[in-house]
Amino acid sequence: MSACPNTAVADPARCEPGGPSQPLPVLGREVTVPLVTGGEVAYAALDYAASAPALQRVWDDVAAYAPYYGSVHRGAGYLSQLSTDLFENSRAAVAEFLGCRPDDQVVFTRSTTDSLNLLAAALPGGCEVFVFETEHHASLLPWRTARVTYLDAPQTPGQAVAALEGALADRHDPYGPALVCVTGASNVTGEIWPVRELAAAAHAHGARIVLDAAQLAPHHPVDIAELDVDWVAFSGHKLYAPFGAGVLAGRADWLREAEPYLAGGGASRTVARRADGGVDVEWHDTAARHEAGSPNVIGAYAIASACRALAGFGFDALVAREQRLVDTVRAGLAEVPGVRVLSLFGDDSPRVGVISFVVDGWNSSHFAAALSAEYGIGVRDGLFCAHPLVRALLGGDPEQSAGCGAPEALNAIRVSFGAGTPDEHVERFVRAVRELVRDGARWLYRTEAGRCVPA
Repeated sequence: MSACPNTAVADPARCEPGGPSQPLPVLGREVTVPLVTGGEVAYAALDYAASAPALQRVWDDVAAYAPYYGSVHRGAGYLSQLSTDLFENSRAAVAEFLGCRPDDQVVFTRSTTDSLNLLAAALPGGCEVFVFETEHHASLLPWRTARVTYLDAPQTPGQAVAALEGALADRHDPYGPALVCVTGASNVTGEIWPVRELAAAAHAHGARIVLDAAQLAPHHPVDIAELDVDWVAFSGHKLYAPFGAGVLAGRADWLREAEPYLAGGGASRTVARRADGGVDVEWHDTAARHEAGSPNVIGAYAIASACRALAGFGFDALVAREQRLVDTVRAGLAEVPGVRVLSLFGDDSPRVGVISFVVDGWNSSHFAAALSAEYGIGVRDGLFCAHPLVRALLGGDPEQSAGCGAPEALNAIRVSFGAGTPDEHVERFVRAVRELVRDGARWLYRTEAGRCVPA
């Protein structure tokens, strides 16, 4: 067939935007939204850290495949065979994107959260887990049934490494299994963590390490072998790929020895009734062991398409352009009185396009609502599913739903962007922050269901 999806997805030139100074084509570029002050404006999607817009390349690849959609691993027909081939080729594409080692497994999941819960369910008995309080809840919460040591928020990358080394040296069983979970880039501050150094510290003490790359993979290359991590988890919806799929990639032994994450078809190799009325099951020892049920072939294919697109364009150009946008936003915010940017490691720490801040005298929900209603800018306000970290950065105990009444910044505001962000969007954002702080909101707002909305 001339529109073969395998042919379409293998052409990296299709994602070329015309040069390193231009954004990658994404869906939603031409969407306009109404302003409360009248008229419409092109929507500035600056909430990439929550969900990035889909790459046009990914959407086109999925559309090309959709007529050929069929059951995976279950049919002898042509479309079923094609879909199975597409699904497994997607697994290979992700492995290549992550620089997986020959014996690593790539398991398709629903999200980063699902991936880390899967790994938590596969921990060997007696495993101790070490995690910083600065993690996203997806990295912070899955380990509650294990022996967990929560480490305080570090103030420097070196302090993070030293704290981990000290905790590992004092662990309950120095010869038993241990796992370290760490983010690659903070979903609150955007700061890049010293992953390679933390991995070296973990391995020096006989522990393994899993990297939450949800915020790192869309912005920087992630190479399992180079970083020397044992597992990587990330989500498609943050990597410009919709349809609700995620990835857990890394060492196979703990996954192969664990009970299947879900029991059902696809995870089992053979099932037979016993004479006593019970059931004997032989489970797969491949990634299929943890992929029971009909797989999300569209989601897996979308992730593979995004991986190929980003690799084909080249991360050097993407990183350079994003750094220019980061510099623009940070320089603009630094000029606005009363704006404080949140940071763990300080101004000189490398970071991705994720910046959180508070504004003196403003409730964060009110400020975010005004950015949307009066400027057509979509950002995030709140605690960003990282409550302990935001509390540590704000130096208090912020409320989750402050509405519009409180004059203080009880939560934070987050602006985030990436490969599809036009320069005009960040320039409009900086101008909007400056005008709101200087002149105040031009509209009245009220509290509805805990959120600030235009009256």
